Formats: sequence, structure tokens, C-alpha cells
Amino acid sequence: MEEFFNDIPSWFRTALLAGGLLVLWIAEGAIPRLALRGNRYKHAGTNLFFTLTTAIVNLGFAFMIVAASEWTSRNQFGLIYLLNAPGWLHCILALLMLDLIGAYLVHLIQHKIAWMWHFHKIHHIDTAVDATTALRHHPVESVFRVVALLLAILTMGVPIWMVMLYQTISALMSQFNHANIRLPKWLDNALSWIIVSPDMHKVHHSHYQPETDSNYANIFSLWDRLFGTFVKVKDVTALQYGLDEYREPRYQEIGTLLKVPWEDSNRTVKDSITIN
Repeated sequence: MEEFFNDIPSWFRTALLAGGLLVLWIAEGAIPRLALRGNRYKHAGTNLFFTLTTAIVNLGFAFMIVAASEWTSRNQFGLIYLLNAPGWLHCILALLMLDLIGAYLVHLIQHKIAWMWHFHKIHHIDTAVDATTALRHHPVESVFRVVALLLAILTMGVPIWMVMLYQTISALMSQFNHANIRLPKWLDNALSWIIVSPDMHKVHHSHYQPETDSNYANIFSLWDRLFGTFVKVKDVTALQYGLDEYREPRYQEIGTLLKVPWEDSNRTVKDSITIN
């Protein structure tokens, strides 16, 4: 595995992620959790645009990620190295810590700090959440997430192959937990004890703020349960997605979404104060 992820070709990783997205998108048409509405192709096109902006940001930081990872490996620097753990345990701890710092904590912070929320909220403006929603992140938010990843690598000590493994799993899991697919209730509930299941994450996209400010995890659901941010609802089919103040059709257009962070920040209580 180490050799594979050390040398994984970019085209192969891209094909893997694209294939996963395509399979889920097809499954959404066959077994949707919520009724499909609107033009799926237009919706997917809008969200796919943000894949390009995220890729550009990630490419710009790629050298720093590789350099940071190689430096920690070369100098055996990082909290995980202090444990002198065998390779398999180092890998498990690295995945956990990358998910905690690079996904859960940075996500939670963006909900708590108003100016960061302005950039993150374009992800929540989506009123038809599906697998492609996983791709909808403002370019500035992509920078937040890369910086958090760098912080996790430097503090924990993570070899580059583990970083590549984490990023692949993280991207596939994000597609999965956003997917509008109907799993048997028992299966979704069982999965949610270990990983973030589709029904668990749907709660996070509710327009009702106490539900929006919950279920922040991406891969491992234990973070929400451990830090008291886990919320479960009886009927996810009754959820209403999006943000109430962004219901106009123009807020599903690429140009408008890119400009949203700079609109009037006093429109709602959520947008004008730090959420405690």
C-alpha cells in the first residue's frame, strides 16, 4: 500500500474519484432518498465548476504539502513519531488525526467564526444536496482546508503516502455522505457509528440552524459523538435544505455563488455574529 500511494498517478486518482462520483450519481437516480427535483445536469455542472477551483488551489499548495510531509518523515518530527508506533498503527493514527484537524475542526471553526462562514455558506446554499454537493466549496474555503491539512501534517508527522491515502478516502467519503441515496435504515444507522452515513450528514444541510451546526465530521463519525456535535432526526425526508435568505434562483448560479461572501453580512443573525 505504501508503494502504491507513494507513486499513485494523478490520472488514476482522478479516474477513481470520477468513477466513484459517477456510480453514486447513477445510484441517486435509481434509489433516491429524497425526491429528485430541478435539472440534475445543470445542478451537477454548477457544482463541478468548483472542482476546478479546488484543484487549482490544491495544485498551488501541492509543493508545500509534499515538502512538509517529507520533512516530518526525514526528521521523524510529529506527535505520532513520539509514540514509536509500528507502521500500521502510525497509518491509523495519521488517518484519524488528518480527519480530525483537516476536516472536522476546520469545518466546525468555519461555522463558529462569522467571516469564515461567509465563504463556507455557499456549500450550504445548495437546495438539492447530492453527491456533487461535496464539490461545492468556495476557492477561499479550499485554502482554509489546505492550511488545516498542512497543520495536521506538521504537528502529527505524516508520510506523503498516508496523506495521499487520506485525501483519496476523504474525497470518496465526502461524495458518499452527500449522496442522495436511500440505504436501509438499519444499515445507515449502523454505519453512522463508525463513518459518516448519508442520513447523518443530511442533517448538517438542514436550513434549521441547530441542525446545520451539527454533524461536522467527514470520515469518522466518532468526532461528532466525542465532542457533542452529533444530532439525529427521526425523519430525514422532512428536512429542508439550503439557507432561508438565499432561496432566489440566482443563488444557484456560479457567478453569484462566488460573490456571496462579499454581500451584505448583516442579512441574518448567523451572518453578523460569531456563533457560540
